[in-house]
Amino acid sequence: MDFQFLGTGNAAQVPCYGCHCAACERARNVIDFRRTPCSAKIQTEQGTLLLDAGQTNLAERFPVECLAAVLLTHYHMDHVQGLFHLRWGKNSRLPIFGPDDEQGCDDLYKHPGILCFEPAPALFHSFSLLGLEITPVPLNHSKPCVGYYITDGSRSVAYLTDTLGLPQETVTFLQSVKLEVLVVDCSYPPIPAPKNHNSLTEALAIVEQLQPQKTYLTHIGHDLDCFLLSQDYSLPANIFLAKDNQRIFKTGITLENTAAHYA
Repeated sequence: MDFQFLGTGNAAQVPCYGCHCAACERARNVIDFRRTPCSAKIQTEQGTLLLDAGQTNLAERFPVECLAAVLLTHYHMDHVQGLFHLRWGKNSRLPIFGPDDEQGCDDLYKHPGILCFEPAPALFHSFSLLGLEITPVPLNHSKPCVGYYITDGSRSVAYLTDTLGLPQETVTFLQSVKLEVLVVDCSYPPIPAPKNHNSLTEALAIVEQLQPQKTYLTHIGHDLDCFLLSQDYSLPANIFLAKDNQRIFKTGITLENTAAHYA
């Protein structure tokens, strides 16, 4: 599988509207430091799988014939807003897998259009999709929210956003499997008692619990970027700030040019 971050920002994104902190000013001036809604893409020889749908230009970036399914972590607007336009497409059906949330988001359930909402299998029960084995795991958030452990048999990644810490059963499961790459929510710099999202403190504690080979921090807010700019602080080895459009698990599979949107 080929894994690529599409967006790595929190709901406010970077630059944050009206903010003039060092991180936001840097992002306005240097496009590589911008952070759009948190989401990712997995490409296999069988098709394209999206992790969340917060990007608002999905119809332009992904032709009908290449987009196979979407895995949703939860139904907050910044993770599903791209579906509101996509649903009015024609001559296709798009499977949407996500947590069991009877409220969903706005009227997506009432007027799904081409979207086929399917509840993800029970927590900790794997299912096969596009040559991948995918296991939903529970997260700690203000709406029903799941992360996904995904493996193609040789590579593995756990995608864990949005969350504040991890439920113990999720920790236990992820400690029992091969975990090559951890992608984890890290919205804030070290702050006391964060809500709904990890600060750097909680994110590093999760890394210590799970011991992945590599970790990428995502769902990043401008406060964290500003903290890392202004402090004499270095992330531990093998822990990285994810960047929009960054690819990991690179393969020879042909990909659509996600960078073109930013040119």
